[in-house]
Amino acid sequence: MVLTRRLLGLALALSIVVVAVPVSATIGVCLVLLVVLVVVDLLLAGSPRRVRVERIAAEAVRLGRTTTATTVVHHQGRRRLRGRLRDGWQPSAGAEAPEHRIALSPGERRRVATALRPTRRGRLISPSATIRSLGPLGLAGRQVTHRVPHELRVLPAFGSRRHLPSKMQRLRELDGQTAVQLRGAGTEFDSLREYVRGDDVRSIDWRATARRQGAAGQQLVVRTWRPERDRRVVLCLDTSRTSAARVGIRDVGDPSRRDGDGSGDRAGQVVDEPVLDTGMEASLLLGVLAAGAGDRVDFLGFDREVSARARSAASGDFLHQLVHAMAELEPQLVEADFSQLPAHVQKLTSQRSLVVVLTSLDSASLEEGLLPVLPQLTQKHLVLVAAVRDPELDRRSLARDDLGEVYRAAAAERAMIEREALISQLGALGAEVVDASPHELPPQLADAYIRLKAAGRL
Repeated sequence: MVLTRRLLGLALALSIVVVAVPVSATIGVCLVLLVVLVVVDLLLAGSPRRVRVERIAAEAVRLGRTTTATTVVHHQGRRRLRGRLRDGWQPSAGAEAPEHRIALSPGERRRVATALRPTRRGRLISPSATIRSLGPLGLAGRQVTHRVPHELRVLPAFGSRRHLPSKMQRLRELDGQTAVQLRGAGTEFDSLREYVRGDDVRSIDWRATARRQGAAGQQLVVRTWRPERDRRVVLCLDTSRTSAARVGIRDVGDPSRRDGDGSGDRAGQVVDEPVLDTGMEASLLLGVLAAGAGDRVDFLGFDREVSARARSAASGDFLHQLVHAMAELEPQLVEADFSQLPAHVQKLTSQRSLVVVLTSLDSASLEEGLLPVLPQLTQKHLVLVAAVRDPELDRRSLARDDLGEVYRAAAAERAMIEREALISQLGALGAEVVDASPHELPPQLADAYIRLKAAGRL
């Protein structure tokens, strides 16, 4: 049973009568009247237990986009039901109006739609729907919670998609699919052409030159190359405790940072993001870019064990596979077991590959984890370590207005020095390093891949 504000208003009105006639009989009559009205209202209210609740499965949605969760209610009782339905979504689902007015005649079926704008990635669940049925007087009613779960899968936002067209254009230029000719890019032979000033003399084909000169007295002939295709790229995303750190503050309302279709923009709002989400953005951009270039891409999320996998060689759209594999990844408060990483890569491929490790440049975890096993990887593969640099360190290192800020600046400078030392150690062990802010990491990682491909190192 539930009581409404209207009953409280009626009780206050009757209290005036009690004040005007302050005798025990008046109080008794008022109380009996309230009880009778509540009982009558309850008896005349439609039964919320006789309502059948069905959920319509919602399609997966990207983080920050709007979707609709639909619930179907079918009244199977004999009395008209008038009241409210409340959908039990958690706050991170971003339900704009989870409570709905309903009025159902006997046998009537109605759809109730709840607009959602999720603020958290992963699996969101509404475990129940609560129906409150009020009597015709609106003084009291009955309430029942129907345990009918509704699930919504929220995928990564992939805001770095805006960089994809320009990066793909650069790859097409390398591949000779446009009018732009990049000489000497790649190691796979493509065709022969006449020598022009600026060509690498090492590309001259002397035998072809001799044949052409003997036949028609032509000039020097050079070989043209095209970037390699069908290479292997392994993306390894660290989901250990260091991925839980929140770094940077990014203004998602900046017009220059919108998605290609302009959707998902929240002008004037600022948010920060964990290291894991930035690593996902970089993995998505590089994975889709490499798959579009004809390379075979494998993705794995790992900490102490592999928690997510995706392969471009599998059937279906690779981007679809990636975002669904990443959707439920969450930082795990454990140390990453890098000692298992060479074995995981070996299971995926035995040929020379580009192994991209997206992790944090945390001195303790790297010195005891990645650095000891890095020679095993660099001996057979080309290793690229990508890490997020917190812009807050740069800001704090420059703020020195008072004593507290001086100490914080000293701590920030020390952290930056240790970071540079780690980068030098990684480089000495044969690994390439991309260290950038949350906004710049995805495009800079894609640029590093293009540079390696253009140099013929893949």
